[in-house]
Amino acid sequence: MRIRTHPRSRVPARVRRRAAGALLALPLALAAALLPASSAAGSGAHGTARLHTPPPNPGAVEQIRDLARQGRYQDATGVLRMVRTPQAVWLTGESPDEVADAARDVVRAAARKDALPVLALYNVPGRDCANYSGGGASNTAEYQTWIDAVARGIGGREALVVLEPDSLALLPSDCGQDDAEGTLTAARFKEVGYAVDVLGRLPRTKVYLDAGHPGWHSVRSIVPRLAQGGVDGAAGFFLNVSNYHTDASNVRYGTLISACLAYADGGGDPAHCPDQWTPREEADAWVAAHAPADPRARKHFVTDSSRNGRGPWTAPAGAYPDPQEWCNPPDRGLGARPTTRTGEPLHDARLWIKIPGESDGLCLRGTPGPEDPARGTVDPPAGEWFPQQALELVRLAGPPAV
Repeated sequence: MRIRTHPRSRVPARVRRRAAGALLALPLALAAALLPASSAAGSGAHGTARLHTPPPNPGAVEQIRDLARQGRYQDATGVLRMVRTPQAVWLTGESPDEVADAARDVVRAAARKDALPVLALYNVPGRDCANYSGGGASNTAEYQTWIDAVARGIGGREALVVLEPDSLALLPSDCGQDDAEGTLTAARFKEVGYAVDVLGRLPRTKVYLDAGHPGWHSVRSIVPRLAQGGVDGAAGFFLNVSNYHTDASNVRYGTLISACLAYADGGGDPAHCPDQWTPREEADAWVAAHAPADPRARKHFVTDSSRNGRGPWTAPAGAYPDPQEWCNPPDRGLGARPTTRTGEPLHDARLWIKIPGESDGLCLRGTPGPEDPARGTVDPPAGEWFPQQALELVRLAGPPAV
């Protein structure tokens, strides 16, 4: 099952800062919503009181202002609260000097508020199999230089790094872009491993690797990829970035991956691990018998709950040649708010990694287009603000946004 993620829109930081300031010019009817940006409580792995909220997408500010002018104050307040919820900052391909400055700006801004920033790094060569979110560094050496620059920017400040969505769950070999020797796939593991090594040495940075989501790879399939990608040197792995699987299914999947990683680290064969479709009683018995009971002896995980309030979308049977169920699915809602206090010993944080309200791309679902047949509109390019989707996410949020 091939699922992709998409980068945050490449809006300069100065533009986002101006957009944040523009929130203050909204009508007085929204004054109650104009409180300090919301924060996510919890102690978690980082011992922090809250998560960082970056400046909003300028398209969100424009939408909020338009809704307020129309007197649609409940919708305006909902979108406002959405963008003032802690979210990740995506670093997607700036020059080394630019990305060092960008990372430094984020970690400093978060430190001033005693908050933990979440950085999603998205610049690996051949990312997204050269599709909607294609791009990234030209080669391994260029990528390593870029990672070195990110590390310089973070320095000794606190950060949680979501390292390269789709880098391990979507290898070059998965999309027919590798040669017979597997050269590009081998390079991918080298690139991810290098990033883990460099960023993992920073004193206050925790790094998490890509493990896809529970509707994609089996536990038995993803564990060898995590091991080859260097999860040994990371805090753990992340799940569900830019996708819609429920918190319960993500935690179940993550728990089984963590157990299988521990088993493999002790010399066991991942092929013997239970996967997410194994009957629960059987899987739980296996975990009790083969994985350490102490969560400190196992890899932890973080999850993306930004758009999973109503779970995954299933297209009507036979409606579209290629349903693209990952791509701007209709009638989805915001998920539970970010926190580092999840109540699960292996679950370090529930985060908003994908920026809710930003488009997944031009979704044609196997049709000639240009309209998305599930929506009857032309979807914005990947990373651009999608007002229709933003309103859906707010109105159908679970728990409610307003």
